[in-house]
Amino acid sequence: MRYWFFLFGMLLLACDTDTGQQLRLASPFAAGDSIPHPENNPFTEAGILLGEKLFFDPSLSRNGQVSCASCHFPDRAFSDGVALSKAGVSGQPLDRHSPHLMNLAWADQGLFWDGGGGPLESMMFGPLMHEDEMGADLLSLTERMRQDEFYAQAFYEAFGTDSLLSMHISHALSQYVRTLVSFQSDYDRFLAGDENALEPLAKRGLSIFEKHCSSCHSGVHLSDFGFHNNGLDTVFQEGNEGVHLGRYRISGESADMGRFKTPSLRNVAITAPYMHDGRFATLEEVLDHYSEGIKHSPTVDITASFQLKKEEKEALLAFLHVLTDSSFLENPQLVLEMQ
Repeated sequence: MRYWFFLFGMLLLACDTDTGQQLRLASPFAAGDSIPHPENNPFTEAGILLGEKLFFDPSLSRNGQVSCASCHFPDRAFSDGVALSKAGVSGQPLDRHSPHLMNLAWADQGLFWDGGGGPLESMMFGPLMHEDEMGADLLSLTERMRQDEFYAQAFYEAFGTDSLLSMHISHALSQYVRTLVSFQSDYDRFLAGDENALEPLAKRGLSIFEKHCSSCHSGVHLSDFGFHNNGLDTVFQEGNEGVHLGRYRISGESADMGRFKTPSLRNVAITAPYMHDGRFATLEEVLDHYSEGIKHSPTVDITASFQLKKEEKEALLAFLHVLTDSSFLENPQLVLEMQ
């Protein structure tokens, strides 16, 4: 078995400390000079390589058939294209839509739709152990990896210890996921000064976007990483551990009822379906919701409702499509190759 990993065009590895490396962004369209990471989990080439191997390995799951990539496809910006996945070990539909994975190193207000997960190092245990997702038993998993010649060596190279812990699994996965960086769309080229990067219709759509959408989908990430009630429902289900209550499930504050995390709109044209439960199959349905379908409740965000004419919707759709980063979606170096 062999595998190759090269950080895609916009990343350069430059040694930063004796114990780790700093991943620097070479792209002029990037959000900063380097990818953030916690002090206790610095980037190393061995750690990223191991994290990639783990991400695509179904043997981590209870039945040996489900990997992280079962719900996060590289060609869909690491989303899965279905509303509620049944790809987990139980075969039961998940309670919420599998989100895309990109630029998560900057998502510092909590992961998951309600912000209940984070940082990445602790969030990884959620899908890894959930009975409807990968269903892993951490004790047996780590023991099995200690006995595996390849993994034992790979973990030693990544973390310098023979005492393989579940923490090392989450740290390696987190290093890899932090390298899933997408800042090479036509919109990025436009921001960098290339006026020809956008067609006139997309430029008009940008103006509409800035007027109606940018209060939540803001900045270079096209997300404020905050939580909003965008008028999907008037009644919020309390079952299933409160997963449909939004941020309220975490905060217990009544003002957070029905508020869900603002997803980044990068690569939005290929990450359908949309919303925390995947209820909208197309971007057209999403725009119809904001234009004509907002449901009012005490916590609804009043900026979520705006009327759009047919031609305005067409322009806004054209803009949303230029947020696609083909180099991120088509780069085979993001996919583990095994023989």
